[in-house]
Amino acid sequence: MVVLVSVPSVDTPVCDLEAKRFNQEAGKLGDDVVILTISMDLPFAQKRWCAAAGVENLLLLSDHRDASFGNSYGVLIKELRLLARTVFIVDRKGTVQYIQYVQEITEEPDYEEVLAALDRVLRS
Repeated sequence: MVVLVSVPSVDTPVCDLEAKRFNQEAGKLGDDVVILTISMDLPFAQKRWCAAAGVENLLLLSDHRDASFGNSYGVLIKELRLLARTVFIVDRKGTVQYIQYVQEITEEPDYEEVLAALDRVLRS
């Protein structure tokens, strides 16, 4: 099971809070769930941020080179070259079972809704 979390940049306050929260939740989920956080930040910036923030339970991936994730999942904000704040839950078969688009980029996702959806997908 994979949770894909796209954020504009981990070097912004809201993305920082979001990634830290998902890191905290990932530590409770066990080996059946992997949380991947994807941004347009360069890999070295992501690595620096993870070290400074103490993030160890989720993996940060960069979509900077060709925006393949942003284009494939429809979350690339082309005029800003950033990813929209979105959460996808992908089941073991590779099927997207849940999507949460955060309408206002300056707001965090509804974590409780994401966790409830993840629980439903894990039990199905």
